[in-house]
Amino acid sequence: MWPLILLSGAALLFNELFEDKPKSNKRIFISFAIEDIEYRDHFVSQAKKDNSPFSFYDMSVKTPWDKQIWKQKCRSKIKSCDGVIVLLSKNTYHSSGTRWEIKCAKQENIPIIGMHIKKKDQGAIPPELIEEEIITWTWKNLEEVIRKI
Repeated sequence: MWPLILLSGAALLFNELFEDKPKSNKRIFISFAIEDIEYRDHFVSQAKKDNSPFSFYDMSVKTPWDKQIWKQKCRSKIKSCDGVIVLLSKNTYHSSGTRWEIKCAKQENIPIIGMHIKKKDQGAIPPELIEEEIITWTWKNLEEVIRKI
């Protein structure tokens, strides 16, 4: 009887250590300049694919809010997230909304990652991201940063 129990325990431990773990979903706020919405849409669709090495719940703002309540609702969404990924392009530096979202995430102590959406045509990094991790958009990079969040 004991050898059977020990063997079962060893099999469970082996599975726990070496079997592929299911993806854990993180609540991610995606910050982007409105001119880059197609990249946000593509990013979200990548995460939904079966072969994606990462997954998350998209918490980005999908419809415009009234200007008077935008910051309040946006802060509430950011506070409810595990992390923020900022899609970086030539538009980001000039996007007051994106820069405010970065400041908000910092104030709320939410981890922030900047991600270049183009390898060669990169814009200036906003000063709010200077001390944050910046990556290039690849499957491997995304998997690593989402696991860290």
